[in-house]
Amino acid sequence: MTVAIIGSRGYPYVYSGYETFVKELAERLVQRGIRVRVYCHKNLFTSYPANVNGIELVYIPTIETKSLSQLIHSFFSMVHACTRSTDVILAVNAANGPWGLIARLFGKPTCINVDGMEWLRPKWKGLGARYFRFSAWLATKWYDRIITDAEEMRRVYLEEFKTDSTVIAYGANIRYPQNPSLLDQFQLKTGEYYLIVGRMIPDNNADLLVSGFLEAHSGKKLVIVGDVPYKDPYADNLKARANDQVIFLGYITNSELLAELYHHCFAYLHGHEFGGTNPTMLKAMAYGCAILALDTRFNQEMLSGGSYGLFFQKNSQSIAQLMQKIENQESIVTDLRTIARNGLTAKYHWDTITDAYIALLNELVAGKK
Repeated sequence: MTVAIIGSRGYPYVYSGYETFVKELAERLVQRGIRVRVYCHKNLFTSYPANVNGIELVYIPTIETKSLSQLIHSFFSMVHACTRSTDVILAVNAANGPWGLIARLFGKPTCINVDGMEWLRPKWKGLGARYFRFSAWLATKWYDRIITDAEEMRRVYLEEFKTDSTVIAYGANIRYPQNPSLLDQFQLKTGEYYLIVGRMIPDNNADLLVSGFLEAHSGKKLVIVGDVPYKDPYADNLKARANDQVIFLGYITNSELLAELYHHCFAYLHGHEFGGTNPTMLKAMAYGCAILALDTRFNQEMLSGGSYGLFFQKNSQSIAQLMQKIENQESIVTDLRTIARNGLTAKYHWDTITDAYIALLNELVAGKK
């Protein structure tokens, strides 16, 4: 069986959850004897090997614009995949909903991992939001199978589009502290800082988390990892709040360093609002963090209704009060760290996830035959 994967930036380029997903899944599929072809953004690579770790790579150019580069790239990737020897196509990102029609015209079986509710995210206003919702609807019509990564996201697609989906979660790898001295470069010490990880976009609510932290009058620091790769007023205003206590580290591309930042924080703060199974919070669980999360249906599912973390409401006062509580009762943090990894049940293991994808891909190929 030959599987074509489209819609990510490529392999082994790791930038976000999609690329990590492609890396973890593609490598395991190859180990199981499945031929995998991943489509890569040519513009992002400086060399173009045809095969890495047994994964076939195809480099498709695109036009670099903030809104359209991914769509253009996915269009040409889909055409290429449909005109080559391909048994089944796996797309990621609901924005690629329209391109399912191409595969249907060529008679190629397809599935698409739709991720979160992009149409509700503040960065996509007006036409952008309408496109994402329309594209998600098209995905339910033109792809053979919709994949959601959480039961709550499955309910969203049932509510919004009257379409059921196959739930296959995102994964994480359990890790323990290995090199705390990596934090010395930032003058950070174990248990003396809160941590935020994520893009500086409104729906991740970093501005709200900063406000709550400042209202709490904490003696600890707040460390923020992440940025946006373009000029943006929201991110600029956020970074303008930097001081001795509020520290912006920008992008951290060293995975070992990022892991140690997770391991040694006092608590991890999660303000993500519109996704399903969130990769950054899964890492916080896998790395043994005490987690404070925005109270959403998706975060409730991931933390099993509060078994593996605490929740705050979408206001700075709620955040400040929760911070004050755990700083006054540090045993709460100790207990959460102890049990965090237990939240990574089998459904969040990459091998289990791979098994589920193989079963789905085999079913689609058999159905088309």
